[in-house]
Amino acid sequence: MTPATEPVRPVDLQAVRSQFPILGRKMNGQPLVFLDSAASSQKPVSVLEAMDQYYLTRHANVHRGVYQLSQEATEAFEQARRAVQGFINAASDREIIFTRGATEGINLVASSFGRQFFKPGDEIVLSRLEHHSNIVPWQLIAEQTGAKIRVAPINEAGELLLDEWEKLLNERTKMVTIAHVSNALGSIFPVEELIAKAHERDIPVLLDGAQAVPHLPVDVQALDVDFYVFSAHKMYGPTGIGALYGKEKWLDAMPPYHGGGEMISNVTFEKTTFNELPFKFEAGTPDMAGAVGLEAAILFMEGIGLDTIRQHDKTLLDYATEKLLSVPDLKIFGNARQKTGAVSFLMGNHHPYDVGALLDQQGIAVRTGHHCTQPLMDWYGIPGTVRASFGVYNNLEDIDRLVAGVERAARMLG
Repeated sequence: MTPATEPVRPVDLQAVRSQFPILGRKMNGQPLVFLDSAASSQKPVSVLEAMDQYYLTRHANVHRGVYQLSQEATEAFEQARRAVQGFINAASDREIIFTRGATEGINLVASSFGRQFFKPGDEIVLSRLEHHSNIVPWQLIAEQTGAKIRVAPINEAGELLLDEWEKLLNERTKMVTIAHVSNALGSIFPVEELIAKAHERDIPVLLDGAQAVPHLPVDVQALDVDFYVFSAHKMYGPTGIGALYGKEKWLDAMPPYHGGGEMISNVTFEKTTFNELPFKFEAGTPDMAGAVGLEAAILFMEGIGLDTIRQHDKTLLDYATEKLLSVPDLKIFGNARQKTGAVSFLMGNHHPYDVGALLDQQGIAVRTGHHCTQPLMDWYGIPGTVRASFGVYNNLEDIDRLVAGVERAARMLG
């Protein structure tokens, strides 16, 4: 007899919201409703305090000092690396590279992997849903190496057309790179299936996890993904830091991305030999306080529970979708069967900026525009959308405020 599954506990919203003092602010005389976490989430006090304590009591340059303070800073920095390793279940902390965020992680792989392995005529497979950060770096390396970009189509709901995507894979394909979750639409791609099909042809896969890790548990070993990138600032951590996971076999084979201190083993004017992983890819003084803040963000999320966060997000998304669809002349873009984190919409023929400005007057912060997905918006034939995206601190009252604000904006815009 199979034991009953333990129910996921609900988020203690009062306790969670109390950790975000910014939510007590007023905007234009109204209590703040923050619905732009997909762009950058707010930060709990625990993250800010962890960074303050690092600077107040433990700061020194890492990996370079024999004195105690430097050793303490180094241990704090490397403990943060181990926290990231555990968070995504990497096999080794050697596979965790600290970066400035998902964007730098993608640029690192595109440049370093591409310089090592791409040849003229090779192909890189993307999807139409990609963020510019997962398009432009591949275009740059393609121009340098003679490789070509292939773009997989989607349907109106914002779902990848799997059969058409698979047809793009061939002996010339040297990389598949795709968002785990769409930042513009919230679509969750079937990444397990994509990775398995790519690996049948010995094609490595990079996943842009910037929008996934705030909402979904991620296990890179279970996924068998080759590269995975994410940013701390979208998961309640500080700006300017993130992580790249890479399988050790690939990272060992790739040349350094930046040159400088720390990433070297020996330097002469004739030749330089490079450091071991992960330091080969971490030139210069790193963001130690940022790493400490990222670890604190991981502890914050794990303290709530990743399954709890996922269920809370589903509750918000389902409620927001139902309520927004009751507004006359409102259209939601992206109705994927698997979705998380965000809802994007337009009201009639009104420009999204106009709607966003009127919502701001009511204290409601949403994102408007193309969301760094211009090819996707061009495909839909629209200038952009209004996007409401959710964090663990949002509640149903925030959704009610959003819907009331949209209805008021509609009346004002006629």
